[in-house]
Amino acid sequence: MQNKFLSLILLGLLLGGCANGNQAQSSQAQMSNLLLAEPAPMSVRSQMAIARYSQILGKAPLEDQERAELLHQRGMLYDSVGLAGLAQYDFDNALRLKPDMAEAYNSLGVHYTQQMNFIQAYEAFDATLDINPDYEFAFLNRGIALYYGGRADLAVNDFSEFYRKDESDPYRALWAFIARSELDKTEALMALSDNRENLDEDNWATHLVDLYLGRIDEQELLNGLIQGVTSQQELTDRLCEAYFYLGKYNSALGNRGVASNYFKLALSTNVFEYVEHRYARLELDMLRDDAVAESERP
Repeated sequence: MQNKFLSLILLGLLLGGCANGNQAQSSQAQMSNLLLAEPAPMSVRSQMAIARYSQILGKAPLEDQERAELLHQRGMLYDSVGLAGLAQYDFDNALRLKPDMAEAYNSLGVHYTQQMNFIQAYEAFDATLDINPDYEFAFLNRGIALYYGGRADLAVNDFSEFYRKDESDPYRALWAFIARSELDKTEALMALSDNRENLDEDNWATHLVDLYLGRIDEQELLNGLIQGVTSQQELTDRLCEAYFYLGKYNSALGNRGVASNYFKLALSTNVFEYVEHRYARLELDMLRDDAVAESERP
């Protein structure tokens, strides 16, 4: 554990100190030599649970509702170990057996968003909320789908609703800011500054909000990542989140190379079920598409 923490401290030192016009180039060169925390291993417990669910589904006499619940639970486990195709197959089958299963629509919508099938994603999240208007994470997930689908004005509404349900959560404040920034950066910063007053000071991700507000820099954020961490898994989870939002931060500044590396670092953690891991690959695809589009301009 101590060696991993030392690696993270070295990471902070490597990334710090680039405040001039060569910031992006210097940071990108330094990132090629980064020492990383250990990626999360595939959970043996999850694999055993998948095997148990499969055995029950294959042999036990089950009502359709019971089978649907088990399929959804197995799908969630598949997701947690990175087996997205098998997860989506289970969610589809769960809905065939139980068409009013809000959580299965929500899970399916996340997969459609990752595949950039936005119309199907919107329909899935709409169905989730039609069945259960209080399913709050459907607001987050539909907001993300709308954001990546180029409908930031509608995404702001969903993110704002999600934020209102827990105004102490810095992640909710960040997503609302990210969408608002697509419409008006100045207004987005003002709203984020107002929301900062409500955030939980004990949540490490509040420092991410401070980064976006310009109250701390990247080096300060990275140097503080190990504070309060008590296990390797907690460190890996935190790195997944930090790298994603650092990627978004640098992408907004136009530092595409640095942003791309951060998104790759988020993926390297193997924290498959985190929102940040799910959409890091989509961010990379978008950066590549932008680079290709620029190269083709006369």
